Amino acid sequence: MNFTEKLTHATKKNNSLLCVGLDPDPELMPDPSQGRIGVLEFNKAIVDATSDLVCAYKLNLAFYEVLEGEGLNALKHTIKYIPDDIPVIGDAKRGDIGNTAKAYARAIFSNFNFDAATVSPYLGFDSIEPFIQYSDKGVFILCRTSNAGAVDFQSLRCEVDSNYRPLFEIVALKAEEWNTHGNIGLVVGATYPEELRLIRNSHPDMPLLIPGIGAQGGELASAVRYGIDSHGEKAIISSSRQIIYASPEKDFAQAARRAASSLRDQINSFRSTL
Repeated sequence: MNFTEKLTHATKKNNSLLCVGLDPDPELMPDPSQGRIGVLEFNKAIVDATSDLVCAYKLNLAFYEVLEGEGLNALKHTIKYIPDDIPVIGDAKRGDIGNTAKAYARAIFSNFNFDAATVSPYLGFDSIEPFIQYSDKGVFILCRTSNAGAVDFQSLRCEVDSNYRPLFEIVALKAEEWNTHGNIGLVVGATYPEELRLIRNSHPDMPLLIPGIGAQGGELASAVRYGIDSHGEKAIISSSRQIIYASPEKDFAQAARRAASSLRDQINSFRSTL
C-alpha cells in the first residue's frame, strides 16, 4: 500500500483521525525514582496501548537526535515495532538544496522507512522534488504552522499574477501544482481555524496534517469541521504531550490509552454531526 491507501485503511479500521506523536522527553517520562525506563520501552508501551485507536503515529526527529545513539536506535526500532498497517510520519521539517534533499529523502524513506515526512517549502521545488519522487510515500509541506510565530512570514501578502495572497495560500497552490504523484499533503495548524477552513475549501482532496490540539491550544471542533474532506477523512489530527504524558507514574500507558480513546471519541462525535 502507498501512504494514502495505508492512511485510509487505518482510518476506517480504527474509526479514527487521531495521530499520536511519539516525542520522548526523559524529563517528562515516568519518574526515575520508580525505575527509569528507556525511550524504546516507553514508545513500545504507548504503541501497545494505543495502536487500535489511531490513524497514524508521528515521530519528531529532534527528540531522538538529541539523545544521540540511544535516541536513533530507539527511533529505528520504534518504527519497526509499529504495526505495518498504521502509517508512520517522520516529522523532520527538512528543506535544503537538491543534492542535500536527496540525502535527506533517502535517510527518511529508505534508511528509517517512514511512510511520510514533513518538509519545508522555503527553498522551492528542487528542495522538495527528491521527496515527491518516492511516489509511495507521503510528503507533508509546511503551509500554515501552529506556532505563534507563523504570522511572521506565512501571513505576508505576496503578489502573484497581479493578485495579492497570503504566503501560506501560495504555498498551498504550489503544492497542488507539484502534486503529480498524488502524494502531497499540507501541514495546517489547528490554532488557525479560519486558515484551515480556507485551505480545505481550496484543496478538498489533499490530506491535512493538523497539529496544535491540546498543549498548543487548538480548538478540536473547528479542527474537525474545517479539516475533514467530503468523506469525513484525510484530516490527521495530531496530539503528543496530551496523550503520552497523561500520567508521570507507572500507569503511563494505561493513562495514555484513556487519553487517546477520549480524544478519538471526541473527534468522532464532531465528525458525526457534519
